Amino acid sequence: MSTARLSDRLSSHQPLVLGLFRIVIGLLFASEGAATLFGILGRQSSPVGDWPFWYAGVIELVCGVLVLLGVATRGAAFLSSGAMAFAYFTEHQKDGLFPLQNGGLSPALFCWGFLLLVFFGPGALSLSGLVQGRGIARETVGLDAV
Repeated sequence: MSTARLSDRLSSHQPLVLGLFRIVIGLLFASEGAATLFGILGRQSSPVGDWPFWYAGVIELVCGVLVLLGVATRGAAFLSSGAMAFAYFTEHQKDGLFPLQNGGLSPALFCWGFLLLVFFGPGALSLSGLVQGRGIARETVGLDAV
């Protein structure tokens, strides 16, 4: 199999893989927020109004669900990316420059993963795409904001 043919086959699946990436990152982010707010999954809940952790939990839960469903994906991803950059620089970087040193691997990966969704959109399998009747190709090329 030639490299060009393999590349074409892989490229034809980009919308679906992007949609699956969005679903997984949204689910993981929402679970972080639920654990922070409700004290589930082996984590202590953060007291209501506790800065910044309770507010981060609200952002994680709400934006995670929006990203998971593919509703207002770009806006929710932008807010999530910024929240994770804030978390990294205020809570983790003081303990070392690199994520492996300072325990900030999750915020760093979430930050960059959400930034990817800001620029590439929701991909396939988004609720907004299904409700508005758009095809996979239209969402993928970024016309979902038009």
